[in-house]
Amino acid sequence: MAEPVSQNASEDDPDRSEEDQRRRSRSEERGGSRRRRARPAKKRSFWKELPILLVIALVLTILIQTFLAKVFMIPSGSMEATLHGCPGCTGDRILVDRVTYDFTEPSSGDVVVFKGPPAWVNNEIAPQESSNIVVQGLRGLGSLVGFAPPDERDFVKRVIAVGGQTVQCCNQNRVVVDGKALDEPYVHWEDPSDQAERPFDPVKVPAGTVWVMGDNRNNSQDSRFQGGGGVNGAVPVDNIIGKARIIVLPPSRWGGITDHNPQASAQPVALGAPAWQSGLPLGAGIAGAWPALFLGRKLRRRSPDRAP
Repeated sequence: MAEPVSQNASEDDPDRSEEDQRRRSRSEERGGSRRRRARPAKKRSFWKELPILLVIALVLTILIQTFLAKVFMIPSGSMEATLHGCPGCTGDRILVDRVTYDFTEPSSGDVVVFKGPPAWVNNEIAPQESSNIVVQGLRGLGSLVGFAPPDERDFVKRVIAVGGQTVQCCNQNRVVVDGKALDEPYVHWEDPSDQAERPFDPVKVPAGTVWVMGDNRNNSQDSRFQGGGGVNGAVPVDNIIGKARIIVLPPSRWGGITDHNPQASAQPVALGAPAWQSGLPLGAGIAGAWPALFLGRKLRRRSPDRAP
């Protein structure tokens, strides 16, 4: 028969009592450690986190504008009334898609932002440089996020013709591409009394380039004039930064940017030939008249006299 355990067993066995105490001590230590771990960490104050959030936002903005889309400021009126901009006033801010042309080629009607090639020496608005380093830094940052005029020579124009096409002006006051008069509802006449296109000779656009013109047709230094005109005015496709998609500022002008293709509804035209070519039919007619006259006289002499 089992003997009952004495209530004073721990006192009767000192070794066992010490072992129990060690177990309890270890258990208390583990419990205290768990309690310390479970204690919630102290939160940072909002003002300490704010600079970190601002830096992260700035870095993300720079990455997005470098690789995906960028905001540009329109500093001139060459694209009126599609895009608003003029000296001394607040120009439109536009969002430019930098990804599209990684997969497709620019096409007629696209409004594009591009870096001016070397031949484009006549920048529409010369950037006002400051000698102050702080001002230069702030201007560069503002340009990067689209809230200051760009320091680099960037332009915005509309693609009229692409490599391999022949462009000229004019037929009934319309630009002609490959013998077809363009449909250009976006053209803006700054002076209502001067609604006449500036004529220029035919230009075959070199491969790998585009021919660009401003919507404000008579107030735009574009492919017609830059580099002296002709093929020098064409813009390499590699210089194109992206396609203008949306007007983001000011709020009153929010909306998409038209990419109406002027060649889609273009109408075939009979272009006038040079003067010497126009005179060819008349010359041929005169040259052929003499043999015909001579032959006619000879036949009349050989024919018998008719009776009265």
